[in-house]
Amino acid sequence: MQPTEVPGEGANAPCERTEPLQVLFQDEHYVAVFKPAGLLVHRTPFCTPNEPILLQRLRDQLGRFLYPVHRLDRPTSGLIIFGLSSEAAKRLAFEFSERRVGKYYQAIARGWLPTEGVIDRQLKERFGESHPDYDPSCHPLQEARTAYLSQAYFEPPWPSESFPTSRYTLVELAPHTGRWHQLRRHLKHIAHPIIGDHRHGDNFHNHRFASELGVSEMLLTARRLDFRHPFSQELKTILSPLPSSFERVLELLAPYRQTTCPEVVCPTTGE
Repeated sequence: MQPTEVPGEGANAPCERTEPLQVLFQDEHYVAVFKPAGLLVHRTPFCTPNEPILLQRLRDQLGRFLYPVHRLDRPTSGLIIFGLSSEAAKRLAFEFSERRVGKYYQAIARGWLPTEGVIDRQLKERFGESHPDYDPSCHPLQEARTAYLSQAYFEPPWPSESFPTSRYTLVELAPHTGRWHQLRRHLKHIAHPIIGDHRHGDNFHNHRFASELGVSEMLLTARRLDFRHPFSQELKTILSPLPSSFERVLELLAPYRQTTCPEVVCPTTGE
C-alpha cells in the first residue's frame, strides 16, 4: 500500500491516543478496528520519528504481523480492516479493486443536499504532489463516482454570510471508486464540503463548529463494510460506532433538526 497522507491537515494532525484500539471484528484471516481521527494507518516519509502509527499499535496490541488491505486518510475516523496473512490481505484487496466491497461513510456537510444522488466526476490521482519528483503528467484523470443519501437536515441560528442561519446535512456516502480524498473532493465539487476538512473544506464553517460546538475534527467517518468473505464465502457486514466527537455534534445540533425534508435544488454532479 502507498502512504495515505501528506502534510497540511491542520487540526487533524497526529493522534496522541494510547488506549487499546477497539477491535470490531476478528477471525483467523482478518481483523477490523476503529481508527481514531488523526492517526496515520502506516508510516510515510512525512511522519515524525515518534508519531504513533495504527499498523504498529495494532501489531503490538495483537502480538502478530498485519497486512494492509485498504486505507483511510489521516483525518478520517472509523472502520478499517487488515489481513492476518499476506494471502488474506491479497484476496480481500482484490475484492476492493474489483469494487465488490460495499463501503459506507457518514459525514456532516455544509448546506442542504438533495435527498439522494450520485456525484460522477473524474479526479486526478494527486498523491505525491508534495514530493520533489512528482510529475503531474503521470497522473491522468480517473473515473470517480460517489453515491449519497441525506439522513438529516439542521438549521442552527448562526449567521452565515448574508443569511441569518446556517444549514448542514448529515449524509451517508458510498464511494463506488477509491480515489485519493475522493469523498472530500467530490463534496467540495458540489459546494457541500465536509465540516472540519481543513484541506478541501470551508474555513468559515470549520471555525464556526470549533467556536460554537468545540469540535475541529473532520466530521467524516467510515461506518460499514459489506463483502463476501474470500475464504468462507459468507456475506459479511462489519459496523463501526460513531466517534464520540461526531455523536456530540449530533446531540448539540438536535434542537435545530428539521422535522420535514426541505426542498433542495440538485447540485451539478458531473463536469
